[in-house]
Amino acid sequence: MSSPLEPAGLFAALKNAAATLLGMGRTRLELLSNELEVEKLRLLRHLALAIAVLIFSAFGILLLVLLATLLFWEQRVWVVGLFAVVFFALAAWFYRSLKRSLGTGDAPFGASLSELQKDLAALKKAAGQTGTPP
Repeated sequence: MSSPLEPAGLFAALKNAAATLLGMGRTRLELLSNELEVEKLRLLRHLALAIAVLIFSAFGILLLVLLATLLFWEQRVWVVGLFAVVFFALAAWFYRSLKRSLGTGDAPFGASLSELQKDLAALKKAAGQTGTPP
């Protein structure tokens, strides 16, 4: 009598294992989807703020150069040249800062990768336990 129950028990165990794996996969995909959405929103926010900074900085700098040129009209060539040197120096500094910033940071999808590694370790541990006799 136990032999007819064993295939059904094995089949049920396989179904349960498949359902568990599918559930884990679904959870990980949902986590990945959430991380993608958060990263997208963060990137869009940074982009909007960067554009606003660029626009208002450009207007401010233009007005500052115009004011300095009007104040020192007799030395207008030197004033414009000095501002050009300062702006190129600042551009070089910001370029280096941007390059350094792009080289550092957290790995994208770090939480998803971490959870997948935990799942893999748990599956390996479960596989090792089922192979050993009780």
